[in-house]
Amino acid sequence: MPTISSLTARQILDSRGTPTIEVDCLLSDGSFGRAAVPSGASTGSHEALELRDGDKKLYQGKSVYKAVANVKGPILSKLKGMSVSDQRLIDTALIQLDGTDNKSILGANAILGVSMAVCRARSVSDKKSLWQSLAEQYGVELSGKITLPMPMMNVINGGKHADSGLSFQECMIIPVDFASFSEALRAGDEIFMTLKKLLHDAGHSTAVGDEGGFAPHVKDSKEAFAFLMQAIDAAGYTGRVKLGIDAAASEFYADGTYNVDGKKLTSAELTAYYQELMREYPLISLEDSHSEDDWDGFASLLAASAHTQIVGDDLLVTNVKRIEEALRKKAANAVLIKVNQIGTISETVDAIQLAQKNGWNAVVSHRSGETEDTFIAHLAVGLQTGQIKTGSLSRTDRVCKYNELLRIEEELGEKAAYVSPFTIS
Repeated sequence: MPTISSLTARQILDSRGTPTIEVDCLLSDGSFGRAAVPSGASTGSHEALELRDGDKKLYQGKSVYKAVANVKGPILSKLKGMSVSDQRLIDTALIQLDGTDNKSILGANAILGVSMAVCRARSVSDKKSLWQSLAEQYGVELSGKITLPMPMMNVINGGKHADSGLSFQECMIIPVDFASFSEALRAGDEIFMTLKKLLHDAGHSTAVGDEGGFAPHVKDSKEAFAFLMQAIDAAGYTGRVKLGIDAAASEFYADGTYNVDGKKLTSAELTAYYQELMREYPLISLEDSHSEDDWDGFASLLAASAHTQIVGDDLLVTNVKRIEEALRKKAANAVLIKVNQIGTISETVDAIQLAQKNGWNAVVSHRSGETEDTFIAHLAVGLQTGQIKTGSLSRTDRVCKYNELLRIEEELGEKAAYVSPFTIS
C-alpha cells in the first residue's frame, strides 16, 4: 500500500459562514483525498474539543488557524511515510499524538480532517468507492443486497437552529414504506414542497433555518406536527411517512426544570408529555428527549416506549464509554453518529459497531454547520447503518448528501435495497 507523502490544511467556511478546517492528503502513488469538517451549534458538553483560536479580531474568535497549523506541523511530522493500509493505525497515531481524552491539544477538528482525508485518499488508491473502502477497512460483509439509509428529514427547524420559538430543535418526516431510496427521497421532497404551500397559505414565513427546514412561528409542537400531517396527507403519502423529533432537551433544561411548549415540566412530566404526543401522532423516533445527563429520564421514556426509537445524541456523543453506560442503564436503543463528536473515523466506527452488536440502531448524522463534503453518505452505506440525518430538502450543504446517495444507489443497481429499521405496531 502507498504511504502518506503530504498533508496540508486550510481554513474554509461552513454553511453558517463560520470557519472550519479542510484537509488534503496526498499519497506516494499520487492518490489524493480531501475532507471538510462540520461544526455543531447545539453541542454536548461531553464532545471532543473543536479547536478555535479565540482571537476576537478574527471571525469573532472562531477562526481555526491553530488547527490548520497542527495539521501542517506535528500531525504531518508524525504521519509522513506511514502506510495507509490500516486506517486504525493512522487514527491510533493521531490519538496518541494528542494524548488527551477530548483531543484538546491538536483539536478534534484537525484530527478528524486528517482521518477523513486519509480514508478518501486510500479509496482513490484502491480504485474503489469510499463506501466500499470503508466497509473493507472495518470488516463489514457486503454480500447480497446493500441497504441505502432511510432519510430522517428535518423539515421544521426550531431550538438553536432557528428563531421560531419552537422548543423542539427538529421536526422530521421519515419515509418508511418505499421500495427504494430514490422513491423515499421523492416523497420527502414532495411533502416538503406541499408543506411550504400550507405554511404560506397560513401566513407563515417560508424562510429556512440552519438545516434547510422551515421555521414558522408556531405556538407549540402540536401545531408543527399538525402541519406535517397535513402535508403528508395532501402529498398523497398517508401512512407511508412517519414523524420524528430531535428535542435537544439540554437546550430547554435549567435548574431541574424543562421549559417546553410553554410548560415547566419535571423529568417525569416530560416523559408523560412525550407519551401524549406519541398517542396523538405517528412519532417513531425521539432524539435527546431529556438533557445530556438525565439518565433516569431517558430510561423512563425507553421503558414506556416499546415501539419507538429512543436516540442518544448529546447523551452519548458517539463515545463508546457512554454507549456502554447507556446499555447498562437501559437508557436508549439507538445512537446518533456524528464524526466530529469523537474525532476519528475508527472511533466513529467503534461506536456504530458496538450499537449494532447490541441490537441498537445507529443513525449517521450531519451537523448544523455543514459543508459540501459527502463523507457521511458513504459512511452510512459502508457501515450499513440503515438511517441518515442530513437535513431538509433545501440548501446545497444538505442536499449534496442526498444526491450522493442517489449516485451510490445508481452504482449499486439491483444490489441496492431500502429496508425500514423500525418495528411499527
